[in-house]
Amino acid sequence: MSAPARAAAPAPVTPDGRYFVVRGRLWRCGDPALPEATRARLMSELMQARSAVRRALANADRDAERAARRRVHAAKLALGERGRPWWSDGAPDYNRHLARNTPYRDWHASLPA
Repeated sequence: MSAPARAAAPAPVTPDGRYFVVRGRLWRCGDPALPEATRARLMSELMQARSAVRRALANADRDAERAARRRVHAAKLALGERGRPWWSDGAPDYNRHLARNTPYRDWHASLPA
């Protein structure tokens, strides 16, 4: 019998709430101003689109894969995870940057290993 699955620890979120960190890389969080019902609908669409990507890959269906990836991108844009930053203070966007190469480096270095 295999060991029970462990829940993944939540990814650390920057103090300003703009990014979460996975393997040292910053990923933009969704727009916190989105109404909860809208966020839930968009997250459902994102998960369905990601499943469609997996099915298309398993079936080697390039057309279906492209369509599913467009759906993923559209959902991420609507959530605020891609496209123009959802904040309005003029701060630059460090999405997909290594934390050590950004102003978040000291905060990231202070996290437990």
